[in-house]
Amino acid sequence: MTDQTPPRPTLRRAPAPPSAAASPAGVRRAPPPARPSGNRAIPAGQTNTAAQGAGGTVRLNKRMAELGLASRREADDWIAKGWVKVNGKVAEMGMQVLPGVRIEIDKQAQGQQANQVTILLHKPIGIVSGQAEDGHEPAIKLIQPQNRWADDNARFFFHGSQLKSLVPAGRLDIDSTGLLVLTQDGRVARQLIGEDSVMEKEYLVRVAYTGVANPAAANSPAATYGGKAQQLIRLDDDDPVTSDVQSVFPADKLQLLRHGLRLDDQPLKPAKVEWQNPEQLRFVLTEGKKRQIRRMCELVGLRVVGLKRVRVGKVMLGNLPVGQWRYLQPHEKF
Repeated sequence: MTDQTPPRPTLRRAPAPPSAAASPAGVRRAPPPARPSGNRAIPAGQTNTAAQGAGGTVRLNKRMAELGLASRREADDWIAKGWVKVNGKVAEMGMQVLPGVRIEIDKQAQGQQANQVTILLHKPIGIVSGQAEDGHEPAIKLIQPQNRWADDNARFFFHGSQLKSLVPAGRLDIDSTGLLVLTQDGRVARQLIGEDSVMEKEYLVRVAYTGVANPAAANSPAATYGGKAQQLIRLDDDDPVTSDVQSVFPADKLQLLRHGLRLDDQPLKPAKVEWQNPEQLRFVLTEGKKRQIRRMCELVGLRVVGLKRVRVGKVMLGNLPVGQWRYLQPHEKF
């Protein structure tokens, strides 16, 4: 007898579901499940993402941020870990609360927050505030032990973990220098750059007077000259005024710098602007549009030659050398 191998079964793939184009007429496929609205996913365990609820309630993480207890993201993390109590009961993710509730924070959360650092850097020209771009290094690259100011007497020891989640609380243009704040603390970030922030920022601005307005600067940050070494616009066949600018700059233009200009089709908030010396203006702003001071100046016939931020809130740049950093001390408040 001859052995016969049994025939192998024929394997067939299940047919692919018909595409919308191939569906029979009159037959509709079920729509995909709806995704939550917003730019980020709802945190695990959270069902309510409304900032405000019925009867004057607000979302717990928002209320905690308003009270300065934590950033919203930090509050969500603590709530998920069971570190937050509302009126004596462990809080639930996404819960709504009345403004008068009693909120208690676990000691573990307080300890975690106490280890967060805020760093003050004297940013040099040519360094970008945030992510690296166009071959330029970000400011965080300078936060290394060798760049710590020798006169920093804050009782902190540098550790690499301090670079984790360390982000700039505001920006400073690549062609500007001065005080840049980097922090791990969401409370500090909200205070400096939150939607309702009115934190003062002070700048010393060296200018030249061209007498020729640059109206394109009103709606385009790219329309500014950027402080680059270029031939300045000439006035009556003479170089623009670069010394004793104060004596030739019209008083009505100075008033415009203080209030009355528009950028990006929006009126600017009132600013404090005064002469620091005949070639240098002092600006105090409570907002921070991109390249705001340079654009403001070019709208009134000035060109920025140099720009330095010397104060954020109550914290001064002081004698901190260019390219070096120090810790914000516990007694210092913005």
